[in-house]
Amino acid sequence: MTGILSGIIFISLATAARAEGTNSVSATPPKPDLLATCPVSGDKLGDMGKPYVFVYQGQEVKLCCPSCKEDFDKTPAKYLKLIRAADKKPAK
Repeated sequence: MTGILSGIIFISLATAARAEGTNSVSATPPKPDLLATCPVSGDKLGDMGKPYVFVYQGQEVKLCCPSCKEDFDKTPAKYLKLIRAADKKPAK
């Protein structure tokens, strides 16, 4: 019984450590993506159906479709910069 409990605790700790800097579940909520357009294609979110939403390194990312994820994965810093710039724009 103690061995099973130790294993569960170890797996939990390993998962928590892995969550930092990945797409894994985190204890803190992600920063919201405030863009109204897909940072990859520039298309308005919702024009192609429900946006493809995921979390990357603590940042929520909304793309117009799942196929844009491949381009996002090639240069995520480029697209995160666009998303985070939207956070800095004053609300109208």
